[in-house]
Formats: sequence, C-alpha cells, structure tokens
Amino acid sequence: MAFRVLFSMAAWGLLALVLVVEPHGVHSFGRGWFGPRKGVVAPPEAGICAASVLPYGYKCQEIEVTTQDGYILNAQRISGGRTGRGSGQKKPPVLIQHGVLVDGMTWLLNSPEENLPMILADNGFDVWIANTRGTRFSRKHKALDPSRPRFWNWSWDELVTFDLPAVFDFVYKETGQKIDYVGHSLGTLIALASFSEGRLVNQLKSAALLSPIAYLSHMNTALGVVAAKAFVGEITTLFGLAEFNPKGEPVANFLKGLCAYPGVDCYDLLSAITGHNCCLNSSTVDLFLKNEPQSTSTKNMVHLAQTVRHGILAKFNYGRPDYNVLHYGEASPPVYNLSNIPHNLPLFISYGGRDALSDIRDVGLLLDSLKHHDVDKMTVQFIKDYAHADFIMGVDAKDIVYNAVVSFFKHQH
Repeated sequence: MAFRVLFSMAAWGLLALVLVVEPHGVHSFGRGWFGPRKGVVAPPEAGICAASVLPYGYKCQEIEVTTQDGYILNAQRISGGRTGRGSGQKKPPVLIQHGVLVDGMTWLLNSPEENLPMILADNGFDVWIANTRGTRFSRKHKALDPSRPRFWNWSWDELVTFDLPAVFDFVYKETGQKIDYVGHSLGTLIALASFSEGRLVNQLKSAALLSPIAYLSHMNTALGVVAAKAFVGEITTLFGLAEFNPKGEPVANFLKGLCAYPGVDCYDLLSAITGHNCCLNSSTVDLFLKNEPQSTSTKNMVHLAQTVRHGILAKFNYGRPDYNVLHYGEASPPVYNLSNIPHNLPLFISYGGRDALSDIRDVGLLLDSLKHHDVDKMTVQFIKDYAHADFIMGVDAKDIVYNAVVSFFKHQH
C-alpha cells in the first residue's frame, strides 16, 4: 500500500488531515470538468496567478506584503472579471482568507463559474487572496531563514496581530475603501479574534464567515480527539522541529502512529475529520492533493490543540504560570472576548449540519457570544447536508453559499 499523508486544512482549524491509503496504480478521476487546468500545480517561479487565474482571462497580480515582525507574505489581486463588469468604476475590495495547512490556491480548485474569487470578480469586486506565513509562497522574512527554528516561532496569535492587519492595511491603502472579508475555518478564527480586540474594524465593511471556528470543544471525531490530546507542548521536543511540515517524514510517522489508536479509521480520513462532505467532485479533490498541504508552525498546531482541550478562545499557553507572566504579565493567557466585537458590524455566518469540525454545538456557543449583536446586522445560514470542505470545494457551493455571500456584500454597499 502506498501512503500519502496530506493535510487538508482547508478543512480544519486543527488537523483536517487527508491520509490517502491506496494500492499502487489505483487512482483514476474524471477530469472533463477542468479544461485547461487539469492537473495544474502552482509553480514556484510563477505563482498562483499564472497557474489558476490568468489562463481564464482574469486580470491577476502577485503581490508581496511585509508584516511588522518582518514576514513577507504573498497575495493575489484579481482586479477584473471576464465580463468587464464595473469597468471604469471603483470596485469594492474583498479579502479572502484560507484555513491552516493550505494556501490561497484552495479557493481556485473548481471551474471559474464555481469558485468564490472568480464569482466575486465577475460580480464587480476587487478580489484579494491572502496567503499566511509559512505557506509555499510566504516563506520569506527580512532577516529570518525558514530553515531555522526562529522563523517558525509563532502561532495563530501572530496571524491575528501581524498577518491580517498587514494585508488589511495594504488593501486599504491601495483601494482607499473599506474591505469586505471572507474567511473559512482558521480564517474565521483569526478574524473573530482580531475583531474582538478592535483590530481591522475601522477598515472593515462586513465579514462572511464560512464554517466558523471559534470554539472546538465539541469536535467529535476519534482522530481529532486523539490528535488534540497528542499536541501537548512537549510535541516540539518529540519532533525536534519548529516547522510542522505534513510532507516531512517525522510528521508522517507521528500521524501514522495516531492512526493505530483504537477506533481511529484512517482509510477515509477526509470524511472522518471533516464530517461527510456531500458535494465534492473527485477531480477537485485530486487537484487539491496535488497542491496541498502547506507547512505551518508546530507552535500553531499546539495552540489549536489548546483551543480544543481548554474550551476557550485564548492566547497561546506557554504551559507554566511564570512563562505566561513573562509574556502576558499574568499567570493565564488572556482570553479573546468575542462579545467585544462591534455590535453593528455586518456579519454573515454559514455553517453545516454534518461539519465535524465546526460542530453545530460550537457554532451555537459562537452565536451565543454574539447574542447582543444588532439583529439587522447578522445573517445566519444553516446548510443541513454540508460538512467542512463543502464550503470551499463543493460543486453546488455557488448556488447555496457564494450567491448568498455576493448578495450580502452588495447589500452593504
């Protein structure tokens, strides 16, 4: 049997992991859907624009954004749709943020008529796609080298403090307009945490949160629970690695070990982790596996596991009160208080009934923390048959989710 250990963190805020176990030679997918894109992988020298946007007649730029702590992030700007709609007009900017262990390519796996960035571009929006630190095109720093541990000394706290603000500042300065935001999975967690601290809100027009991750205490898959328990602080000693690279041998061996736990079924791990996705096309999944997963920091994975185990949304816990005092001035990490999110911020929240990661009970906790939100400023969509990956790769996501997102954004303008 050939093992391909691949992470789908488009499908998770902790470990959306796709462990494909298959006999040699058994891997056939229909590809008629994809036309010129079939089998495409974003080449390092060209980037995501050249691989997945420009061939379809859209304008696309590769952009670099530098954070305050020196990371150089890659972003894409799709400034025009194929229809020419809105030519000459000032287009409203939209920033799209992926989850953990994937990059911006994960939004572009379906045909142009079916993926969110191009649908937004065709509807007259100025579309920006973010790629967080550590992913394949965001592995640069003004002083640090990704082969050294210091480059990887961060968790999602730094995405809240540095990455999102840097990209928001850049887009805001370039466009001179407030920004609509779309996040999936971890992209929702870092946005909610940012909003709760008063970050971004002065530059923000509205936010659409797909498969929102804030609370993870009801995540109910056997592998997810085992993984969260395994990701204790000592894991950095276990790996001896600061970079969490799903394609590397130490991580692969660790994950194979998790699969040996009783009750953990690693045959169909995408379903086992994300819930049963109703609407994925096999050729889309195949293309996903050609491009993902991406590296993140081991510290980030530990922080996500803390979010599962502790049942609260808090900054990274250094494991000892004296270490926490050193970093925060108090023995316990500060909590992100979601009730501080401005009550008049327009929010669109979409979640699925089969999502094992963004469990409906945890989404209920999130909605409860937003119970004082202005009623006319919050739209909630529940999709009974959707699981985690359907929101970014579902073949009917356009009709069910994306058209609703477009309407929501247009209503704000």
